[in-house]
Amino acid sequence: MARNSFVTADVAKVKRKNKYGFIDSCGKKITKIIYDDVLNFKNGFARVCLNDKWGFIDITGEEITEIKYDGAHNFANGFAVVELNGKYGFIDTTGKEITKIKYDYAYDFANGFARVELDDKCGFIDTTGKEITKIKYDYAYCFANGFARVELDDKCGFIDTTGKEITEITYDDAYDFENGFAVVKLNSKYGFIDTYGKEITEITYDDAYDFENGFAMVKRNDKCGFIDTTGKEITEIKYDYAYDFVNGLARVELNDKYGFIDTTGKEITKIKYDEVLNFKNDLARVRINKKWGFININGKEITPIKYDDAYDFANGLVRRVILDNKYGFIDTTGSEVIPIKYDYASGFVNGFAKVELNNKWGLIDTNGTVVIPIKYNDVDNVVNGVTKVKLHGKYHTIHVNSN
Repeated sequence: MARNSFVTADVAKVKRKNKYGFIDSCGKKITKIIYDDVLNFKNGFARVCLNDKWGFIDITGEEITEIKYDGAHNFANGFAVVELNGKYGFIDTTGKEITKIKYDYAYDFANGFARVELDDKCGFIDTTGKEITKIKYDYAYCFANGFARVELDDKCGFIDTTGKEITEITYDDAYDFENGFAVVKLNSKYGFIDTYGKEITEITYDDAYDFENGFAMVKRNDKCGFIDTTGKEITEIKYDYAYDFVNGLARVELNDKYGFIDTTGKEITKIKYDEVLNFKNDLARVRINKKWGFININGKEITPIKYDDAYDFANGLVRRVILDNKYGFIDTTGSEVIPIKYDYASGFVNGFAKVELNNKWGLIDTNGTVVIPIKYNDVDNVVNGVTKVKLHGKYHTIHVNSN
């Protein structure tokens, strides 16, 4: 490798007699060593400088532009910002200027559009260089999910990808569209608009959060509730806090107690638990007075709230329940199908669980049948029907079959 070289992938920047160029991984020149400066390749192109002017070369070393610009950005999403005589414009990957070099500033393309500034105003161009809006806004944000926020005279609104204003520019603040709706703010209150710019709620909430899974949390007077995609309040705005809907149910909090509501807003449980966790496999863990149990999706307690700890269901069994420092297993109906008698039990792996009793280890299957006697100093998980056990300092391999 040549002295004073800087490597980028399979191309190296080299210097000779205060001039720069590039060579490939075999040492072959891909450019003449003629430039006053060169910058590393990015996205297939490199910026090069000659006589205080800048241009671009491609990976073969061909100059795709004249070396005439006062400055240039790296290519991003197929286009590069270039500067000439204090003005900015864009070129494409062939070196063609897709706009006149006329803007006071220009930002890289993102999501198919670029922001440009002229006479202290902002607007957008598309990938053909066409101005899709008048350059009239005081500020503009990047497009997100098909819409961009724009500001004019300290007010906010939205435009679509054609440049059409889908709302009047009347809001005090606005947030990007998420899942088909955007939060807007007016006179210190919040509400929602849809992708047509229609207000689906009155702008009356003290706070509002993005829609997730078809519902959005809203706040009024320090209380929370939910609205649906029509803007209808499906609950009273009465909860101290609420969590997003997951699998059709949401956790809610009131007076330091927790419960669940369904998508109609109905409380499927009393709001009485000290803690509730999200449903998995149609069951949720709930806690009262440091004890755990399970409820089903109808809110029915399928177990007494008596366990010291409990874990999520797997393979039709709860991985573990713990009571009085003993481990056992319950099924999805809440029945204790494997006695709560072990000093320790692991979760089931490949149909078997490791269990400990009186400092000895063995294996049980999902029926609770002991398939490896509980007499070993250690036992491994079963893999491909085989486990290793340790007894008196020696390891043995055992083939395991469930009864």
